[in-house]
Amino acid sequence: MKQFVLSILLVFSASSFFGQNDDQPVLWSQEWNKISDSEYELVMTAKIADEWHIFSQFTPEGGSIPSQFTYSNVGIDFELIGTTTESETTSKYEEVFEIEEVFFIKEAVFKQKIKLLKPDVRQIDVNIWYQVCKEVCIQQEHDFKFVLDGGEAVAVNQTVDERSLAMTNDLKKDFKNMELLADAEDIAESSSGIWGIFGLGFLGGLIALLTPCVFPMIPLTVSFFTKQSQNKSKGIANAILYGFFIVLIYFLLSLPFHVFDSVDSQILNTIATNVWLNILFFVIFVFFAFSFFGYYELTLPSSWANKMDEASTKIGGFIGIFFMAVTLAIVSFSCTGPILGGLLGSTALAEGDVATNLSAGMTGFGVALALPFALFALFPAWLNSLPKSGGWMTTVKVTLGFLELALALKFLSNADLVSNWGIFKREIFIGIWIVLFILLALYLFGIFRFPHDGPKQKLSTTRKGIGLLSAGFSLYLILGLGNVIDLKLFGFLPPDFYTLVEKENDCSLGLNCFKSFEEGVAYAKAENKPILLDFTGWACVNCRKMEENVWSESDIYPILKEEYVLISLYVDDRKELPEEQQFDFQYASGRVKTIETVGQKWGTFQTLNFNAASQPYYVLLTPDLEVLNNAVQYTDRDAYKAWLNSGLEKHKVLAQEETPVFQ
Repeated sequence: MKQFVLSILLVFSASSFFGQNDDQPVLWSQEWNKISDSEYELVMTAKIADEWHIFSQFTPEGGSIPSQFTYSNVGIDFELIGTTTESETTSKYEEVFEIEEVFFIKEAVFKQKIKLLKPDVRQIDVNIWYQVCKEVCIQQEHDFKFVLDGGEAVAVNQTVDERSLAMTNDLKKDFKNMELLADAEDIAESSSGIWGIFGLGFLGGLIALLTPCVFPMIPLTVSFFTKQSQNKSKGIANAILYGFFIVLIYFLLSLPFHVFDSVDSQILNTIATNVWLNILFFVIFVFFAFSFFGYYELTLPSSWANKMDEASTKIGGFIGIFFMAVTLAIVSFSCTGPILGGLLGSTALAEGDVATNLSAGMTGFGVALALPFALFALFPAWLNSLPKSGGWMTTVKVTLGFLELALALKFLSNADLVSNWGIFKREIFIGIWIVLFILLALYLFGIFRFPHDGPKQKLSTTRKGIGLLSAGFSLYLILGLGNVIDLKLFGFLPPDFYTLVEKENDCSLGLNCFKSFEEGVAYAKAENKPILLDFTGWACVNCRKMEENVWSESDIYPILKEEYVLISLYVDDRKELPEEQQFDFQYASGRVKTIETVGQKWGTFQTLNFNAASQPYYVLLTPDLEVLNNAVQYTDRDAYKAWLNSGLEKHKVLAQEETPVFQ
């Protein structure tokens, strides 16, 4: 579970495992418990570094590869009692693969009961093969040796036949300039992070200031403090304190979510994975939207506001000002409630720790809401420049209503993805958004009205401008729907693969790729083109992100399509190799593993030649297998483009050097 330093009010946190970091994300330990003379319980425990996770044995097919246990000499020395059990897991819906993946964070405990078939058995050998993931996924293995008599573990001598040795040697290629690879660059995807969520909350607070529930209270409250205080400086201090309490109140509203988070770090992420919760949030957001349209009003019980107001009057002073801030939060709920609901939805959809994101967003909201009270207390003359309350605030509420509907659709789309209804494909989702923003434009241009709209008046320049923006955004969506332009909507759209259009081939983005190293190299030699060697995986989330967000860029896609020969090797492909291509591979530790699938073959190929096991992993080569520059992994658009161009330039130089000169 991620832990962060958050807010002007609280400072804390983070723990790490001693000696554990990104180079060693999982530390294993083992123990055994004797149940009877012939029965034992084997316990295997993984300590997982922050932000990393490993997958359960039971994560569904079609996504990331599950953890797999192999017990040596089962049926000879001992038998298994039941299956290998697991400690508590976490689940999260992965849109890329359309399944709910099951994994462990921080710690995983596996237990297996066994019954000895021979009285003299003293050692049980177990191997686990698993994926550990963060920005990249790394395939790893670990061997356990349970010595039941408390003595020293004995290495098991295993050998492979000459055929397997020959096939292993055949996988080992003569790559040149390997020193250029160094360590693969792994630049995390740029994101706004916690400050981006704070900014989102701040923007929501600014919008809330423009609503009829909050805006009229600014001059009234500031005037109260400046006139009721014994001197000007005291009035300013009280107004600033009032603003501080507003920030504090909205921050405190997020604290219960940290309590939930301490119980289960993913409890709020179920918003993005559970079908019925998504449908519930869809209904709630539609309900919020129609309240903004004026069909009804959301209010907290008036007795709450009366009691808070009474407390502020009786108590006075420091605590009285706090209760005044609470009163503001209650009476403005009809306008701020839907905005805060949208903030909750946005943080639930964002990456990272949801509770922490929500605290950042709520703090930002409170800062924006409190800011005018402090500023106008310091500069009371500015009050004269405030616009008068009027119909423009109704326009703000209706606009927010349409935005609530657009956000609501994302939750319904999540439910569709989780349940595989196949209803809200990418094109349908975009189509509904187009309709929503066209309707918003028509409303802003005065074509139709809502129940709480006042008398029809001349349209303001601002309203016309926002109407044009809404119409322009609709046009942008239409062009994107027609594939005239690329749509980059911060992850709100369904993924590219979730579409009504059938794919041309099973290569990413319709590129011409080879899934055999030998075939790709032969084609590169024939065309005299450099090679982009792509170690990837069907279950690799960041591989899909690189393809959809970087490869698809208009100035990168043509380079991949026209200048390089793409060889994509899927290290998690579970297709079984023909029997004559299967072989035994011996690790440096002496352990032997049978290579039976296509993925195992290419995973072994990557380890043997590049001493790497993570995906995505990209290498640029000449057709003669000369490395052109460093390897890269998960990186950004600019770095990837520069890397591709660097490889092209190096290839041209090498090609010229090899061209014979005739005299």
